[in-house]
Amino acid sequence: MNLLDFSAFEEMIDYHFSDRKLLERALTHSSYANEKLINNIGDYERLEFLGDAVLELAVSRFLFENYPEKKEGEMTRTRAALVCEPTLAGCAREFGLPKYILFGKGEEACGGRDRDSILCDVFEAVAGAIYVDGGFENAEKYISRFLLSGWEHRVLFTDSKTILQEEIQKRGGTICYENISEEGPSNNRTYVEELVIDGKAVGRGTGASRKSAQQKAAYEYLCRLKG
Repeated sequence: MNLLDFSAFEEMIDYHFSDRKLLERALTHSSYANEKLINNIGDYERLEFLGDAVLELAVSRFLFENYPEKKEGEMTRTRAALVCEPTLAGCAREFGLPKYILFGKGEEACGGRDRDSILCDVFEAVAGAIYVDGGFENAEKYISRFLLSGWEHRVLFTDSKTILQEEIQKRGGTICYENISEEGPSNNRTYVEELVIDGKAVGRGTGASRKSAQQKAAYEYLCRLKG
């Protein structure tokens, strides 16, 4: 990656860093730092730690200020759904973050660029870097633009299994998931799960784990129900 790539990333997130090294660090995986021996830059882990706290505060303030009717328990559940790994990884993919992450050759070959845990961490690290470089207001703008816009949709996706299970149980029905297939090496497997309601297969989902595949199957079915 060169400065032009950093500029493209800054344009994409609509924030320009005063200290470019902060951005470089936020986008650097430990495998790249170790491979290139970039001790003066390091990796994203410390910024991810800070960004996690910034995200919690930004989401908490958003819910508190915009939804006065929500009780504490509902706000807590909504916040958890928004700052969880699958949600943040999905946000990262939506705006093209993965292609800017710096990986070592080994991690790249193992599919690190599409791993939810890494994409979640880097999303948080960028929030942390913006906070250090430009303060909370600028970090909050980044979070609002890429996470909080369309938040209801994100919560529905993250809570889809629970929401669907509650709906089916209300009407006295049964719901289960059946594993259809597992493919790929152990560190990069793809799972297909079938959603079965009242003994009838009603949809399938694909994911990097059985849980994520089930979640996608439930989400797509809920979307069909809502029309």
